[in-house]
Amino acid sequence: MTDMTHSATNGQAAQTKAATVKTTLRSNISRTANGFSAQGLYDPRNEHDACGVGFIVNMKGVKSHQIVKDGLAVLENLTHRGAVGADPLVGDGAGVLVQLPDQFFREEMAAQGIELPPAGQYGVGHWFMPQDAALRAHIEDIIVESAQSEGLPLIGFRDVPVDNSSLSKAPDIVASEPFHRQIFIGRTPDITDDEEYEARLYLLRKVISGRIYAENDNKDIGAYCVSLSARTIVYKGMFLA
Repeated sequence: MTDMTHSATNGQAAQTKAATVKTTLRSNISRTANGFSAQGLYDPRNEHDACGVGFIVNMKGVKSHQIVKDGLAVLENLTHRGAVGADPLVGDGAGVLVQLPDQFFREEMAAQGIELPPAGQYGVGHWFMPQDAALRAHIEDIIVESAQSEGLPLIGFRDVPVDNSSLSKAPDIVASEPFHRQIFIGRTPDITDDEEYEARLYLLRKVISGRIYAENDNKDIGAYCVSLSARTIVYKGMFLA
């Protein structure tokens, strides 16, 4: 038998074995009128419809912008992430969650004359805010007062540059586009545990949101905290990537 024939025979045998295993696995899970029945670790109660999600990581923990670029490539190739209405440019939304880019934020805030504490000693919140400047200023006052009441120092704000060229130009859609603003919250010396700091940031987020809703009879005024953490940040919007 030649090497080529031997290789082909082994390849056919491997394919046959794989097909047999696949058939066996399928036969072990019986199908009912409502779907598959429970078998081993499989439970049909865990089946849920959901939007597409992709995960990109560096297994060695090396930080790079390439991870973000790859994540965006995944996002662009997830054709169905949610419902699409009559306007093809409007959907349920899309976004990315990334590790806090410390060096980037450090440079951005330095341009305002603000020096950020070391990584892990500050958190960043991304907010959707109303386009109305007066209302936005009031919300920022609430953020400042809430941070003070929760014992967390406010470091500063940052306007987030956006490119809305891909959004729908329908008047009602344009009117609902949020103003993007980021807040930087410091960490006090008494918070020595990272998990406690994350919990304090989460509580601050809830306190701010609760006060905003309470002042407006639980009505949506266009103010929403997308994320607030010392570890990660979320960028998202109601658009199709």
